[in-house]
Formats: sequence, structure tokens, C-alpha cells
Amino acid sequence: MKSKSDKERVSEILRILHKNFPDAKTALKHENAFELLIATILSAQCTDKQVNKVMENLVKKYPSPYEYAYVNPIDLEEDIKSTGFFRNKAKNIIACCKKLLEDFEGKVPDNMEDLVSLPGVGRKTASVVLGNHFNIPSIAVDTHVNRVSRRLGLTSEEKAEKIELDLMEVIPKDEWIFFSNALILHGRNVCKSKKPDCLNCDLNEHCSSRDLYI
Repeated sequence: MKSKSDKERVSEILRILHKNFPDAKTALKHENAFELLIATILSAQCTDKQVNKVMENLVKKYPSPYEYAYVNPIDLEEDIKSTGFFRNKAKNIIACCKKLLEDFEGKVPDNMEDLVSLPGVGRKTASVVLGNHFNIPSIAVDTHVNRVSRRLGLTSEEKAEKIELDLMEVIPKDEWIFFSNALILHGRNVCKSKKPDCLNCDLNEHCSSRDLYI
């Protein structure tokens, strides 16, 4: 991705994404960094729509890290059961909130190093919080960003962290937050996993995988 033609291709991809998803942002509803953190942990293997539904109850019942830290795990498991993998998620949320209270005065940190030190928080979750709440340039590599970025030939890597590094190299830093949010929307609506809508995709001329699906 070093040549002028490749830079122009990336610019064209970004232009199309801005046209199609001008207001791209996370679909996870939140009022603050803490709500977004919990919602993102819950979003693993679950739709944002379902997470938003569950969060409506959680924000009332557990308004701060304190309530989560001292909840009966069985009660929390029941509250988040519909998001899947609820036992592991409950365990991580409780441990995460205890660490927030012990090490960060109950506040969500605004840097990658501290965020990934929290139980249940990997780089993807940290990037979602950094970009969508703190407006700190970051690229969240979820399943959609992973899939679509490889189909577009922006990376040949398969592991999320390596994909993140490749994308950071080719995407302008001031576009990182928008790019990952827009690519997630494009992946959900057009470039789906099993049946991508290549014929109606505005990015198909930039896609290295389109011949596999047309």
C-alpha cells in the first residue's frame, strides 16, 4: 500500500464510505464511557440491538462500577443472559468494575494500556471506547472490519491485532474512527459474510474478492 495508485484507491474507498455512511458511529447506545464499556463487553457474539435492549435495564440497576462490583453473580448472569456467554461476561464485568474502583477511582481510563488491563477488555473493546467516547484515533477490528478489510485487499492478515496495524498504516489517522465504524456498517448491510451483495456494492471495483461471489 505504498504506491500513489494504492493511496488513491484508499482515498476513493474513504470517499465512498463517507458518501454512504456520512454519520457512521457505534450503534451501541450510551450516555458515558462506562456505559459504552459495559455495552461493548456484552456485544461479543451478540447483536447491538439486543445489547441496547439489555442495557436499558442495566443502566438503571447498575448506574456505576460499584453496583456491578458487589452484585451477586447469579443476579447479573440473569440480567444479561440474553446476550449469550453470560457467565463469562458476568465474571469479566464484575472483575472489570472491581479493578476500575481499585485502580482508577471508578473512572474509565482514556488510554489503550490501561483499558486493556481491565478484565474482559481487549484491543477491540478498548478501541470502541477510545474512538466513540473519547474521540481518540483508533481502529476497532471486529468481525466485519476483519472480513471487509481483507476483501478490499487492505490487509492479508487474519489476526485482529495485525489487521489493526496494517489498517493504521494505510488509513489516514484522522479517518481511523470513521473508517472502522463505516466498515462495520458496510459489512452488516452489504458485504455480509456468506452472501455479500457485490452487484449492489459501491466498493466492488476496489474489492479483490468480488469474482468469488458474482
